[in-house]
Amino acid sequence: MSQRPELVWESGGPPALNRPIMVLALTGLFDISSVATKTIEHLVSNHKVETVATIDPDGFYDFQQERPTVWLDEYGDRQISWPANEFHAIRYPGFPHDLVVLSGVEPHVRWRTFCELVVEVARRTGCEVVVTVGASPEAVPHTRTPGVFGSTTNEELARALGLSRPQYQGPTGVFGVLQEMLDRSGLPGVSLRVPVPHYLMNAEHPKSTAALLRHLEHVIGVPTGHAALAEEIDRWTELHRTAVQDDPQARSFLEVLERDFDRRTEAAIPSADDLASQFEQFLRDQRPDE
Repeated sequence: MSQRPELVWESGGPPALNRPIMVLALTGLFDISSVATKTIEHLVSNHKVETVATIDPDGFYDFQQERPTVWLDEYGDRQISWPANEFHAIRYPGFPHDLVVLSGVEPHVRWRTFCELVVEVARRTGCEVVVTVGASPEAVPHTRTPGVFGSTTNEELARALGLSRPQYQGPTGVFGVLQEMLDRSGLPGVSLRVPVPHYLMNAEHPKSTAALLRHLEHVIGVPTGHAALAEEIDRWTELHRTAVQDDPQARSFLEVLERDFDRRTEAAIPSADDLASQFEQFLRDQRPDE
């Protein structure tokens, strides 16, 4: 069992999983419109999960900024919910991987310690890769299916999947620290990010959430339930179609974004099957003795 008091394992310790991959999202700088955390929450709500471990919130949060909430249970007794960082396991019998997922809250302080705990959970559950998912504002039209962009600091994985090395420079979130720590520890890490229309940052974006889920399903090879968002996407699309239709200036602005988007996406990209096979080949190469 872990000797670190901040990390609380469920009784029995780390579960035995099938070649697990960790996928996580945190509220904060790169979770625009909660797209990333909703991606993980969708996975959790559509599958049977088991809690693996919890990071104790004490010492990581200013509770005047991230306040706990008080609520009444079914017996009328008061309960307190604290900022939660719970790791859950999702088993996929018959598929190549199980998942360890986290939808959490970006800590205010002690980022390095927090990231060390994430790496420890990944190590002790046997995760082969750690995938962070995020969403950022971009000049993209809401009428198009958003692409998902990936990067990694692992040179072999970058070559296998045709990913870029991180190019971003500027203020970072805790994932920037985590990626560096993963790199130093020798555990492959991938960052996936989906764009959110910068003119609709206060709206929900089921299209972007579905895009992340679909990309994860294609590459990792496990069902994510992205099709369940189809009706929500249809309602969302109709709502914004009506709003733009009644505003000539908005229509003109949207047409410019659409032309630019279509021009940028004309370049050929690897197929989903190619990405999945290259990902599995990379993982096999990491286990030469098997």
